Amino acid sequence: MTAKELQKELTWEFPDVAKAAPDQVKAAYDFAEGYKDFLGKAKTEREFTEESVKLLDEAGYRPIEKGKTYQPGDKVYYVNRGKSLIMTTFGKKPMEEGLRLNAAHIDSPRLDLKAQPLFEKDGIAYFKPHYYGGIRKYQWVTVPLAMHGVFVKKDGSVIKLNVGEEPGDPMFLITDLLPHLGAKQNGKKLTEAITGEDLNIVVGSLPFVDDSDEKIKEPVKLKALELLHEKYGVTERDFLRAEIEFVPAAKPVDIGFDRSMIGGYGQDDKVCAYPALIAEIEAKDPEYTTVTVLTDKEEIGSEGNTGLNSDYMLHYIEDLAAAYRADVREVLRNSICLSSDVGAAFDPTFPQVFEKNNSAFLGKGVSLIKYTGSRGKSGSNDASAELMNRIMNILDDHNVMWQAGELGKVDEGGGGTVAKFVAGKDINVVDLGVPVLCMHSPFELTSKMDVYSAYLAYKAFYD
Repeated sequence: MTAKELQKELTWEFPDVAKAAPDQVKAAYDFAEGYKDFLGKAKTEREFTEESVKLLDEAGYRPIEKGKTYQPGDKVYYVNRGKSLIMTTFGKKPMEEGLRLNAAHIDSPRLDLKAQPLFEKDGIAYFKPHYYGGIRKYQWVTVPLAMHGVFVKKDGSVIKLNVGEEPGDPMFLITDLLPHLGAKQNGKKLTEAITGEDLNIVVGSLPFVDDSDEKIKEPVKLKALELLHEKYGVTERDFLRAEIEFVPAAKPVDIGFDRSMIGGYGQDDKVCAYPALIAEIEAKDPEYTTVTVLTDKEEIGSEGNTGLNSDYMLHYIEDLAAAYRADVREVLRNSICLSSDVGAAFDPTFPQVFEKNNSAFLGKGVSLIKYTGSRGKSGSNDASAELMNRIMNILDDHNVMWQAGELGKVDEGGGGTVAKFVAGKDINVVDLGVPVLCMHSPFELTSKMDVYSAYLAYKAFYD
């Protein structure tokens, strides 16, 4: 055997998706159009849940009825507090043989408003935010922002807000220093140049005026409140019972002359959640019962009763098992879950933080990540060799383009996913998601080929 023959036999390189599967290029571009449209309409976890339910209703899903038994192929869903969602297509195999779960998160880094956010300073009205998730604060200044969320009135009625997304809408902005006066700021560390308390959102500069000569305290703030009251019927006190999020106002767009990439806010982790949603809808006659989870709060540790550190998914599975008189411990033990979260794509501009041999690359397919965590695998699930073998075989048998990846060099940092919380329920789980450039920034970058590979991977998993 020659050296070249031996090399071909014993070594392996990740294929380039476009070269290895040229027939998939058009399909990937077509799939990306649906993804971009959905991403532009569903920038928050509430909106993603609401838009998903519309698709589920159209596809014949119905709200699950506790205690009811269903036939193979039946489709149901459960909405948790308007901010997370579970979907199921019932399979042919007994429940005790396990479920096929896919868990992605639909929250993204953003700017939440504080409980009493509105203030005026030197003739300008501002909102005071508290950032949510891991952001690089300097990236959020001078970026056009949109206002999303809900007010809940005293009588329990809910008022939805979405300002800055439609043509003609006003937008909002966080200011930064002009370079002419930024010498001292330039000398600071990136983490100190813009602080959390500097992220004040400009919302107005016009003062309230009337025919009286009375001197009004904070007239610009009052004008902003007047406009909010005219539009939504809310007062300053209503901010105490509101969930308001500020997100980048830009729409998802194609990037590059070849239109091979997608740029947009919130792709971590909606770039996995959308393919998971579509794969679930298209699961018509699965062998195993599917459970697709679109969850909240991952960016802050999966906390709260809409995050996977709670037991809402476990309670759902317990209800399924009880309806079929199945031992829920057997169901959990025999289940397999994909933690569908994004990975860090290798960035040629900043190669020093990546270990190239173990990095995922843009355009080379969905990324299979054995473990996440920080440094010594802290906070990791670390999938078993047996599970890795099963998932690799599924991907290979269905000709899904995939690659392996890690989150940078060992001591550069790290991060986690929902995998460890799923594993804590005695479920076999591994991370499988889309590589992303500029992760957690106001405008993230993905490859259309990778997004489509994720969709094919999730379909194969449910097949």
